[in-house]
Amino acid sequence: MKILQGLLVACLLAALTGCQEKREGNLKNAGLFVQDTINDQGWADQGYKGLIKIQDTYGNEVVYKEKMQMKAEVKKAVKEFQKDDVNLVFGHGKIYADLFSQISKDYPKMHFVSFNGEVTGKNTTSIHFKSYAMGFFAGMVAAKMSHSNHLGVIAAQEWQPEIKGFAEGAHFQKKDITVDTQVMHSWSDKDRAIASFKRMAAQGADVFYPTGDDYTVPVIDEVKKKALYAIGYVTDQSDLGRGTVLTSTVQNVENVYKSVAGQHDAGKLKTGNLQYGFKEKAITMGRFSPRVPSAFQKEIRKGIEEYKKTGKLPNGKFSRD
Repeated sequence: MKILQGLLVACLLAALTGCQEKREGNLKNAGLFVQDTINDQGWADQGYKGLIKIQDTYGNEVVYKEKMQMKAEVKKAVKEFQKDDVNLVFGHGKIYADLFSQISKDYPKMHFVSFNGEVTGKNTTSIHFKSYAMGFFAGMVAAKMSHSNHLGVIAAQEWQPEIKGFAEGAHFQKKDITVDTQVMHSWSDKDRAIASFKRMAAQGADVFYPTGDDYTVPVIDEVKKKALYAIGYVTDQSDLGRGTVLTSTVQNVENVYKSVAGQHDAGKLKTGNLQYGFKEKAITMGRFSPRVPSAFQKEIRKGIEEYKKTGKLPNGKFSRD
């Protein structure tokens, strides 16, 4: 009985003093940079949620900074992260790849992770979403559901693999379809994106694929007003209107963050440029609108499963990521 009482007292004292058994593993605290704001309901929001998932999983501290676009600002913030015992830094976008490659050697105890850019260095990693394939399947859906045989892509950047995949998938589904692509050269220019949508809608486009961070939701809201169709981007955006959003190209950013943190914690995070796609469950297609025929939904799902096994798209070609 005295032994039991002693154990209870010891546990109580540990709880009161905050004494806990030190967690083993390489991961200390994690930090995040985003270009704009975490409230974009898209890409940056997913990065923030990924950071929170790391905190929930490992019980560590996490910090983030918004509107981090200038080199001097990022370098200053990295020093602050170092003081906060951060040893895993996420730069949520391509713009951080070159900068991380330049500064990583000055912080050998920190690991730097960016997205969709090319990196070098012993402690830098870039995660590349294999997004050509998701664009291909989205293009098939858009072409199938278009009545005017005219699709509109509102792209953020010319280099996005998904916009090229979208066009190829659309033409595979319907050889004579028109795919009009307008590039914003911005992830957040809502006014320009909406203006592009209105121009293409006036020219007869009836299915739209807006591939920006901040402007995807506002564009889909405009699509809904005109009773046209859209493909969601980054997250499953079927909640914006099941009759409007035919499906979404979903990047499971939260799961990627958790996976990267786990590899870092185990000391097994590889450096260099890593590929994540359907096979790694980093990319999925969102819920289908009930307006998409069930037989065609099955065709798309079958095509995705075949792609995961063979790497070949329904046109018999390998993805161009």
